[in-house]
Amino acid sequence: MKIKFTWKIWLWIIFLLLSLLSIFYNPNYFLQKGVIITSIEQNSTAFEQGLRTGQIITGIDNQPVENIKDFSNIMEGKFNSNETIKTTITTKDEEYVFYSNQTPDLFVSEIPKTNLKLGLDLIGGSRALIEAEDHKLTKQEVNDLAQIIENRLNVFGVSDVKVIPRVDLSGDNRLSIEIAGATPKDLEELISKQGKFEARIGNETVFIGGEKDITSVARSGQESGIYQCEQAQSGYFCTFRFTVYLSEKAAQRQANITSNLSVNSTSQGNYLSEKLNLYLDDKFYSSLLISENLKGRAETQIQISGSGSGPTKTDAYNAAEEEMNKLQTVLITGSLPFKLKIVKLDTISPTLGKNFTKYILIAGAVALLSVVIIIFIKYRKIKISIPPLIICTSEIIITLGIAALMKWDLDLPSIAGILAAIGTGVDDQIVMLDEAEHKEFLSIKQRIKRAFAIILGAYFTSVASLLPLWWAGAGLLRGFVFTTITGITIGVLVTRPAFADIVNMIEQ
Repeated sequence: MKIKFTWKIWLWIIFLLLSLLSIFYNPNYFLQKGVIITSIEQNSTAFEQGLRTGQIITGIDNQPVENIKDFSNIMEGKFNSNETIKTTITTKDEEYVFYSNQTPDLFVSEIPKTNLKLGLDLIGGSRALIEAEDHKLTKQEVNDLAQIIENRLNVFGVSDVKVIPRVDLSGDNRLSIEIAGATPKDLEELISKQGKFEARIGNETVFIGGEKDITSVARSGQESGIYQCEQAQSGYFCTFRFTVYLSEKAAQRQANITSNLSVNSTSQGNYLSEKLNLYLDDKFYSSLLISENLKGRAETQIQISGSGSGPTKTDAYNAAEEEMNKLQTVLITGSLPFKLKIVKLDTISPTLGKNFTKYILIAGAVALLSVVIIIFIKYRKIKISIPPLIICTSEIIITLGIAALMKWDLDLPSIAGILAAIGTGVDDQIVMLDEAEHKEFLSIKQRIKRAFAIILGAYFTSVASLLPLWWAGAGLLRGFVFTTITGITIGVLVTRPAFADIVNMIEQ
C-alpha cells in the first residue's frame, strides 16, 4: 500500500488537531494549582468581600491549596466554636480577608481538565419545566418571564442557573430551568409561587414589590440581619429586620394615606390607628406599627421585620435567615406576571451522573470494538478493519471539539446523539467498502463516487427527519439533534472524503 497524504486527509488531520486543542487547551489546569469556586451564597460575608464564582483559590491562611483535599483539610476543624475567626483566602489575582464564626458559604471543585461543559444529567442537579396557569404564553411573555425568574434565582443566591425559553411542537411556550451541580430545596417554591408582595394600610395599597415602588433593599450590614433569638415553649424563634427604600411616589402615597389617621397611645409609645399590613401572594404575612411621627410624612426609608422558628436556636436562626432572603428577593424582583405551575421536575444526584458517564464511555468503547470485529468478519482483512475505527474515533473527537468551542452542555441526549452519529458513520463506511470491494469494470474512484451519492441522499434524509425534534419535548431533545447533525455533517464534509482516499490507497 502506497501512503499518500491527499488534501482531504490533511483537512481531516487539521480538524482533528484543532478539536483536541479546543477540548484540552485549558491554561488554568496546566499553569494554575488550586480549586475553582463553583457556587457562592450572595448574602454571605465571603461574597461581600469580593469572592465570585469562577475564581481560583490558591491558598487559605498562607497555606497552599492545590486540590479539594487541601481545601477540606484546612477548613475542617477551623470553625469548631462560635468565636469569630479571621480567614484569609488567596486567589490567583487577589487576597480576601474576612471575619466569621462559620465556614464560608461557597462550594469549590477541581479545576476542569477539559473545556467540555457537562449538563446536569452527568454532574447532577435539578431541572424544572414550567408553564403559566390558565394562560397561553406568547413568545414575548415567555422571554420576559425568563428574565424575571433568572433575576429572582440569582438574587436569592442560587448560582449556576439556566433559564431557557422552550417552544413545543404544539406551539406552547414554556420555560426550562436548570441548576447544575446542586439540588436547591427552594427551587420548586421559588418558581411555583407568584411572589406578589403588597403593603397595605387598611384597604389601600402603599407599595408593591419590584422596581416601580422600591429603589433599594438592604441585604447586609447594620441595615439587615437577625437581631434577636429567644426560647419559646416549643423551641426557639429568631426575628429579623431589614431596611427598604421606597420611591418618592410610594413615599408620597404613604403620606397621603396616613395623613387622615388618628394617633393611639400605648404602653410602647404612640402609633397611628392603622398598621402597615404585609401580604405575600394575597395572604397576610405580617403587620408593622406605624409611628406617629410618620403621619403625613413622605418617608422613603422603612424597616420590614419578621421571624423564623425551630426546635433549636440554630434551626430558628437558619429559618429566619431563609425567610428574610425570600422576602428580600420578592421585594427586589417584584411578582411574576403569571402564576406558574411545574409540568415536570427532575433531580439527579452527582453520584448518579458519574455512573451515567462511566456507563456511556463503556457503551461507546464496546460499540467501536464491535464495529471492528464485524467488519473483520465480513472482509477478512485487518487493514480494512482498522480505518473505520480510527475514523469513528476522530468523528467523536471533532464533535466534542465543536461542542467545547460552542460551550454546549453535554447531557444524556447529546451523548446519545454522538452514538447515533457513530452508527450512521459506520453505515456510510460499509457502503464505501462494499463499493470498493466490488470487482466491476468501473474504476475505484467511480465506485466511491457512486457510494457518495448514496451517502449524500441518506445525509439529507437524516437531517430532515431530525429537525422537528429540535422543538419536541419543549426543546429537551436539542442536545440529541445538535450532536447527531454535527456528527453526520462532519462525516460528509471531512471524514468520509478522507476515508474515501484511505480506501483508495488500500485498494491500489
